[in-house]
Amino acid sequence: MPVNQEKEQPRRRQARGERRIAQLLEAAASVFCSTGYAATSTNAIAREAGVSPGTLYQFFPNKEAIAIELSERLMHEMRETYGEALAPVDPATPLEEAVAAAVDRFIDFNCRHPVIFTLMHGPDVPGRIAEQHDAVHTALLARIEALLTPFLPEAPAADISRTAHVCVAMYKAGLELVLGREGAERDAYVQELKNVLLRYLEPLVGNCPPAAPSSTPATPSSVPAAPSSTPGAPVRTPPS
Repeated sequence: MPVNQEKEQPRRRQARGERRIAQLLEAAASVFCSTGYAATSTNAIAREAGVSPGTLYQFFPNKEAIAIELSERLMHEMRETYGEALAPVDPATPLEEAVAAAVDRFIDFNCRHPVIFTLMHGPDVPGRIAEQHDAVHTALLARIEALLTPFLPEAPAADISRTAHVCVAMYKAGLELVLGREGAERDAYVQELKNVLLRYLEPLVGNCPPAAPSSTPATPSSVPAAPSSTPGAPVRTPPS
């Protein structure tokens, strides 16, 4: 057999394996959303993917490993989304426009990947996923604080931190309502969420142009991701 052909065969097997993993993760996302993490079984995931349970176990030892792999992939995309949505804004940008742009990016990500909400807030999810969520949440708060600071140069750090926490809490509460709707009704709830955030921030920020920041803060995309799990390898989960 020619050398080039010998090298090509492992690559083809690897590509087929990656496609199968993607197929299983897509099926898992669908089942997690419809039945919840706790009620999901590997048999249900295999059935949704159109494969046998034996095929599933070639790649993942259990549903926990599937959930962790799915979460890690989505967390990577989430960090990129947060970094783009919360990039420094032009001082001339109206507050309403800045809030709307950030909310639209966040909502778009969560509507394309509703399973992330299920995994982040469902009961009995693996502790490793909770750790990933906490890391992204902390980075998100830090980024919002960094964006607010130039608008509130005289405000104590504790006040800015409190404002950032309230903004995130409002968004999370509104997100659950948004994900439960479709079509025009969903759009209406998205607009309501923007209105709530704007009405909260306007009295605090006003129309004052932001002061020049003293340093460039790290973006959420710089938060290190948890080590990727190896498909098919047992996963030890830290306590929640």
